[in-house]
Amino acid sequence: MDGQTTVTFAELVEFGGVLMLQHGDVTFSAASDGILGGLYSGTPVQANCLAGFRVTPSGGQSSIQALVEGTLAGTPITTEAGHRYALTTRLYCLEIFRARQVFHSSAHPAGSGRGGEQVAANARVLLELHDIDPADPGSLAAPSVVLYDGVLSAPAYCSYVLVNSRSLHCALAFTRMVRMVDAEVRSAIPAQGYRTRLTGAISEGAECGVYSTPELQFFSPFPPVQNEKIEVRYRSQGRALARVIDPSSIAALAHNGDDGVRGAVHHVAMPAPFTTADCENAALALLDDSTLPAWAGEYQAWSDFFPEGGGDVFPGDALAVSAPSQGAVFTAIVREVALELADPEHDRGRYILRFSNDAAAPLAFDFDPARLDEPLDVTATTATAGSSFLADLPDAEITDASSTTITIDAGADPSAGGGFEVRRSDYGWGQENDRNLAGRFTARSFTLPRLARIQDYYLRQYDASSPPRYSRYSTALHLDYPL
Repeated sequence: MDGQTTVTFAELVEFGGVLMLQHGDVTFSAASDGILGGLYSGTPVQANCLAGFRVTPSGGQSSIQALVEGTLAGTPITTEAGHRYALTTRLYCLEIFRARQVFHSSAHPAGSGRGGEQVAANARVLLELHDIDPADPGSLAAPSVVLYDGVLSAPAYCSYVLVNSRSLHCALAFTRMVRMVDAEVRSAIPAQGYRTRLTGAISEGAECGVYSTPELQFFSPFPPVQNEKIEVRYRSQGRALARVIDPSSIAALAHNGDDGVRGAVHHVAMPAPFTTADCENAALALLDDSTLPAWAGEYQAWSDFFPEGGGDVFPGDALAVSAPSQGAVFTAIVREVALELADPEHDRGRYILRFSNDAAAPLAFDFDPARLDEPLDVTATTATAGSSFLADLPDAEITDASSTTITIDAGADPSAGGGFEVRRSDYGWGQENDRNLAGRFTARSFTLPRLARIQDYYLRQYDASSPPRYSRYSTALHLDYPL
């Protein structure tokens, strides 16, 4: 039955960045029926398979065909006796992380933490088959056959089911997941559409490699033809920084010439903030508690004075503290318990409880010493992480180039009253600066003048707010094409 006999990875797979899943060298011993290397959204049945290899009987052999979103796609390949078939799935997602980190505070306890939302993204999915004939050594270096190449609306996480067997008669030598260089290479022969170029090792059926030099290198059997257009997509990286302010706290502290501004720099070690939006959520969670009065204390008592039936006190327990002489009424967490067994005969001991609230010592964070090699030249936010910015434009691309113009598709429709700002360098964003401005456009597709063989353009979108909001990150378009 479909989904009855499976080999499933225990952890979910994050559908982000560039991921290559190799489903092993498969050798078939008889006609087979099942799905190999399936990625599933939900229970592992064919209808829930986002991408995989559908194996069906074909006489005494088997037929292998791409399975995408529960439906067969592309041309099937019939197996041959004694051949090995290397099945590979490649995922190219425009987002590296598909879910925000979660941060907690006294105002956002477990179950209602800040962050945690999923990041929507599309992903290019390639299903490839490398036919290896042990009697022909040249087949090791032959290119893989691409069974499917398309873009899907990808979930944040999915199940990886190596085997979903109705009746599979085969051996799999290995399986592995590899985080590849975060680059997607595609090319188009004149008068033809774009196709994805396989990156990796030539022994795995790849056509090119991307290296940190930086360099894109095509292997000798697969050189581009004359006038073939080559497109490379990748993402740069940088340090995640954020600056958050609390206007209400500043106003409460301001008096007698004191502007009320206090500051602190933290390097959060755990939970790890992977992106700037994560840093904003971490800062907001810290402000939830750091703007409250900080309380810490110690309490000593004989066990006789503990409430009858209350039991022992442990680190992590909550205490409702009421000390009117100190003007202290707050809830704290026990951080340390020391117990001196002074009278074992009567089961009497002395307790020392050390406690504090999150304003004095955040319980939900672990910090490293903050050491900054660059200034905190980041825009401050006061609201929910990311609300000050519009979506980025990862799908933007150059769709046409002539000797005098280039045409750009922003990859998204403009917002009402907004548009797309294009600059020749990545700085000066805003309506008040036109120094390096190439243009502002209110249509998804637009044309710009071309002044040299090599040109760079940077894009962000803006809206009709006053002042306008912009994308957080720029999309860079680089053109190197003969005039």
